[in-house]
Amino acid sequence: MGLQDSITSFQKSFVISLERFLPDNLEPKDLYSASKHLLKSGGKRLRPFLVYQSCKLVGGDVEAIMPAAVSIELIHNFTLIHDDIMDRDEFRRGVPTVHVLWGVPMAILAGDVLFSKAFEIFFHCFSFKHIDRERIVESMRRLANAVTVIAEGQALDMSFEGKLFDMSITELDYLNMIYKKTAVLIKTACEIGGLLGMGSLESVNALSKYGENIGMAFQMRDDILGVIGDEKALGKPVGSDVREGKCTLVLLHAARNCDDNQRRTLQKYYGKRDLSNIELNEVIDVLKETGSLDYVSSLAEKYVLSAKEALKSFSKGEDRDILMELADYILARGY
Repeated sequence: MGLQDSITSFQKSFVISLERFLPDNLEPKDLYSASKHLLKSGGKRLRPFLVYQSCKLVGGDVEAIMPAAVSIELIHNFTLIHDDIMDRDEFRRGVPTVHVLWGVPMAILAGDVLFSKAFEIFFHCFSFKHIDRERIVESMRRLANAVTVIAEGQALDMSFEGKLFDMSITELDYLNMIYKKTAVLIKTACEIGGLLGMGSLESVNALSKYGENIGMAFQMRDDILGVIGDEKALGKPVGSDVREGKCTLVLLHAARNCDDNQRRTLQKYYGKRDLSNIELNEVIDVLKETGSLDYVSSLAEKYVLSAKEALKSFSKGEDRDILMELADYILARGY
C-alpha cells in the first residue's frame, strides 16, 4: 500500500470517528454547524494521518489512537477559524470562512468549542486499557503545550506584518515563527502517534525530528503556493501574503536581494489590500528574478532531507516508506 492508498484508508476510519465524537445533533445548532464547517469542507487531514501513521510505524494499535487523531484535527481547525478572523480571509478550502457565514462572535465561539472538545475527546484514549496511562497524560500535555506555542507563533506573525523593509525581521525570526505557528503541531502529531503506539523513547524522538522538519518544509511550500499556486486547487485567493503585508521568507529574501527598480515594485504593492492579479504578477516577476522562490524551495528540500534522515533509525518497510513518500509529497504538493 502506497501513500495515497494509506491516506484513503485512514480517512474512511477518521470520518467515522469524527462523526461519532462530534455528531450532527449537537445543540445549539448554529454553534456546532459553524464549528464543523471547515471540517466538512475536507482538508488534507495531514496531522491526524501523522498520528495514525506514526503509531503504525512503532507497531501500535491504530484503533486506540483515533480519539487523539480527531483531537489534533479539531485543534488545527480551531486555529484556522481564529486565523481567518485575524487575517480577514474570506475563503478557505473553496468555501466561505466561518466568520463570513456566521459572523465574528459566533466564529470565535466555534473555534473555542473545537478547542475544548479536542481535549474532551482525547480522554477516550483512557478506555483502551493496554495504553500506558502516563503516555496518554504526556501526549495531552504535549498537545496543550503545542497550542500555547501556536498562539505565540500567531502573535509573532501578526507583529511582523508591514515590516518587510525596515530590516528588523531576519530569516531566523521567520524560521522561529513558522516553527511555532506550523511545525510544532505537525511535530506533536508524530510524537503522539509514537507515544500512544507504545514506541521507545528513541522512536518518539526520531518521529519528533521527522515531524518538525516536514512541518518547516510544509510552511515554506505553503508560502510559495500562496503567491504562485492555483486558486482553484488552493481553495482561496493567491497573493494574500502580499496583500496582508506578511513577512514570509519568499518576500524577505526578495526585499534583501532586489535592485532599486525591483524594490520600488515591492514597496508599491506590499500591503495593498486591493492588489490586482496583474499587479501580483509584477511581484511574482521580482520573486523569480531575485531567485527568492528557488531559494525557499531549496531550503525546504533541506528540511525534507533532514526529515527522511530521522526515519532511517527505523527498519525498512511499508510504514516507513509511506512517511518517506509523504515527506517528498510536501515539496511536490499543489495545494
